[in-house]
Amino acid sequence: MARKWYILVRTILFLMLSLAASAQERYILRVPPGQISKVASHYGLTIVSQLTGSGNNLYVVTTPSNTSLLATLSKDPSIQWVEYDQQITLPQKHGYSSDPASGKFLATQDWATFLSPFAWQGYLDQPAATTIGVAAAHKYATGAGTVAFLDTGADYTNPVLMFSLMPGADFTTPSGGSAQEVPNLNQSTTSILDDGSMYQLNQSTTSILDYSGGGGGCDPNFGCDPSQGGLNQSTTSILDQSTTSILDNGTRITNAYGHGTMVAGLIHLVAPSARLMPVKVFGNDGTAQLSTLLNGLYYAIDHGAKVINMSFSMTAASTELENALDAANDRGIVCVAAVGNEGQNMLVYPAAYSEVMGVASTNNQGQRSSFSNWGVIATVAAPGEEVISTYPGNHYAAGWGTSFSTPLVSGAVALLVQTNWWLNQQSAKSTIAGSATPEQGQNVGGELNLVKALGH
Repeated sequence: MARKWYILVRTILFLMLSLAASAQERYILRVPPGQISKVASHYGLTIVSQLTGSGNNLYVVTTPSNTSLLATLSKDPSIQWVEYDQQITLPQKHGYSSDPASGKFLATQDWATFLSPFAWQGYLDQPAATTIGVAAAHKYATGAGTVAFLDTGADYTNPVLMFSLMPGADFTTPSGGSAQEVPNLNQSTTSILDDGSMYQLNQSTTSILDYSGGGGGCDPNFGCDPSQGGLNQSTTSILDQSTTSILDNGTRITNAYGHGTMVAGLIHLVAPSARLMPVKVFGNDGTAQLSTLLNGLYYAIDHGAKVINMSFSMTAASTELENALDAANDRGIVCVAAVGNEGQNMLVYPAAYSEVMGVASTNNQGQRSSFSNWGVIATVAAPGEEVISTYPGNHYAAGWGTSFSTPLVSGAVALLVQTNWWLNQQSAKSTIAGSATPEQGQNVGGELNLVKALGH
């Protein structure tokens, strides 16, 4: 009996401590050099971390339990700025697949040699590539400079990407390190099979591309007709918001693993000669703190990025995020971001900032995707349905969402960089928007046209 009481008391204490910790508020403070200790001591704040590089005058702090100090800190003249360290979640859907038959890895077009002799034909010849004119554009440019992407990292062993990937950085763990995407393995639900097999969640559930049918895929939740082919419907698992798989028994595994490798593959598809800088700011659960994003953004600024891809959005504005984007533009860096997947005329960030090019999604008929946001936030649109890209473990994936439209535009900017190294945010924005294929009342700025953007 005494042991049971002991366990009960410990459990109650643990819950009480957990509730107290959750009641703490987390802020980002901008203070003059040498002042953070004084400010923290005065208000009883706990200093969690200091941002690195050009962001080193920003600090992440937490308040005492059950205390809200935002209004008070905002009035302190010794504090230059304070805001919540808000959490951001990757909102997009994506599916993933097994390898195609080995014989279909070899590319036949001359331009495909810019990518990889091992790239699958369905990736190279997909409708999205045809729509925006990838093959024709490669007659004039194949990309230059470094494209940083703030995401979940990348698979450095992927044969299509491995020679283009730079070391990058990981801001999701205290130890840092490379931005390699690593899955969260759970033996009860996950197994990675041998070569020639597939990455599979829950032995009874598979997600594969119907390669014999020409690739592609379909998510009926995003307004397409699964009866029209694409993914093999009898063996398909469509991935839903921030989940790796919807299992046969209805259980969902929260996991954004592979999102960054897919983004990298789409940048590379358009600009195969550009360098890719993975900056890992989202964990496998698809979430990130604003402070982590800022750390990653300043890293890209400080380490030579010419283009920064941001395949995410958030509904709340952030002064410090805009400050970082200003700093990027001042360095001649072009910033590109997704406009979001709410299917509304609404502002999301960072796409809504003037320092950024906002990207909407279109389907393979050049119409705005039903899920894509629209309005003044959209500079241009690009294909964002059934888009095929690289996936960790030498696999391919079909994706839906403005997450996957955005890297196509970032790749387009890298093509322009090859023709004009002094390209900046304003010139890139006007060139891409001005050359876009006009859309019919969709209010997404027209669809990306690579050949016209290159002046041909």
